[in-house]
Amino acid sequence: MSKTTRTRSKTRLSRSLGIALTPKAAKYLEKRPFGPGQHGRNKKKADSDFAVRLREKQRLRAQYGMREAQLRKTFEEAKRQEGLTGENLVELLEMRLDALVLRAGFARTIAQARQMVVHRHILVNGERIDRPSFRVKPGQMIHVHAKSELTEPFQVAAMGGHVDVLPPVPGYLDVQLDKLHATLVRRPKRAEVPVTCEVQLVVEYYAAR
Repeated sequence: MSKTTRTRSKTRLSRSLGIALTPKAAKYLEKRPFGPGQHGRNKKKADSDFAVRLREKQRLRAQYGMREAQLRKTFEEAKRQEGLTGENLVELLEMRLDALVLRAGFARTIAQARQMVVHRHILVNGERIDRPSFRVKPGQMIHVHAKSELTEPFQVAAMGGHVDVLPPVPGYLDVQLDKLHATLVRRPKRAEVPVTCEVQLVVEYYAAR
């Protein structure tokens, strides 16, 4: 799949879900804030409860760029923890390495963050990690490999090249962007996590399956 095709696909998915999954999609949604297709402008009949829950689950999955099996597995883990399952779910997802690479400003999109991890550019406490789903623990430092720091994508990131399209750095991360260092200082809290999702609807979706 070409880069142009991927961009169009992400834009179309963004319009379908009503959330911007990339900076380009965000600009497109400003101009065309309705669903894709020739009937996108038309008012649709009310969605069923199942459709509403499914859409919310798809929104959450798309924002983290993960497979259904991964999301379901994380949901089951969240259910076993104390507290509200929906909040636990988002907090666990937010401790994924690719999510934190994005929040720190090292990448512009979750897809780029995942690619950086897979290509072994990212270290956690000095150890190269190539699994985007790797769970970062509080106190661990995420940083870029010394040789990778010299490449253009990371030079752009270190100069704050993505700051204008990303949410502010959340309080659970301590970031030294010029050094391409970020430390997870504590477990994220749902209210701080910059994702658009009614998590209770996701819980209801899986509870009914």
